[in-house]
Amino acid sequence: MTQTFSDYTPPKVWTWDQGGDGNRFANINRPISGATSEKDLPVGKHPLQLYSLGTPNGVKVTVMLEELLEAGHTGAEYDAWLINIMDGDQFTSGFVGANPNSKIPAMMDHSGKGDPQRIFESGAILFYLAEKFDAFLPKDGAKRAATMSWLMWHMGSAPYLGGGFGHFYAYAPFKFEYAINRFSMEVKRQMDVLDQHLAKNEFMAGDELTIADFGVYPWYGAMARGLLYEAKDFLDVESYKHLGRWTTQLSERPAFKRGQLVNRSWDAEKGLLERHSAADFEGKV
Repeated sequence: MTQTFSDYTPPKVWTWDQGGDGNRFANINRPISGATSEKDLPVGKHPLQLYSLGTPNGVKVTVMLEELLEAGHTGAEYDAWLINIMDGDQFTSGFVGANPNSKIPAMMDHSGKGDPQRIFESGAILFYLAEKFDAFLPKDGAKRAATMSWLMWHMGSAPYLGGGFGHFYAYAPFKFEYAINRFSMEVKRQMDVLDQHLAKNEFMAGDELTIADFGVYPWYGAMARGLLYEAKDFLDVESYKHLGRWTTQLSERPAFKRGQLVNRSWDAEKGLLERHSAADFEGKV
């Protein structure tokens, strides 16, 4: 018999129901870590190897890489390999070696001597690239502090938007009013934080583009454009005018347009399953 939340009493010790809970991600969710299969990661010709998917967390990195290339940092050329999370690619031995947390994105930097450097967690990758190329991270103390504050803000806030609101509004096997109300309230509060901040600032850290913009945009910019969870009307996203201005401004940048197409497995017409050179975008943007 299917239980409802109203008659559910948590057991003394929780156990994993491997039959799944009815949502679309049930077959890849599990309470343990580590590899389930042996498979090496592919390696292309460039020092930077990205293993990802074109979800908001993946787009953060590809947008930054494309902005670096747009700014003339030729060393930022990269290969982007598709990690299909629905097929369990994140649980292969190669990917677990790149990210023991089995989440996209993960990067391997082969530019140094010895073993390649692994970097995982999207915010850490943005910071790593900013330091590596001395770009998009202000040297001015106040602006640098603002950049890092907003970068960390989004790392703590986005799970409410994706794992919280997105899960219960779009993916849960049934609509649970309490959970949807709880996460809707928090997401709207976060969007109001951004809207008030962007009323006084052109970009997240003031008057220049930084890694904070690369981090915040793929989640909250996509929500402001009505591209996440079909929740544009439900959350009244058009009421956040300053967030909308910032979103439109960034979405018109050529590097942002390119970065959002990389590893976009669900859009065969415009998306790129993999990216290995600038030529891959021909006919796409």
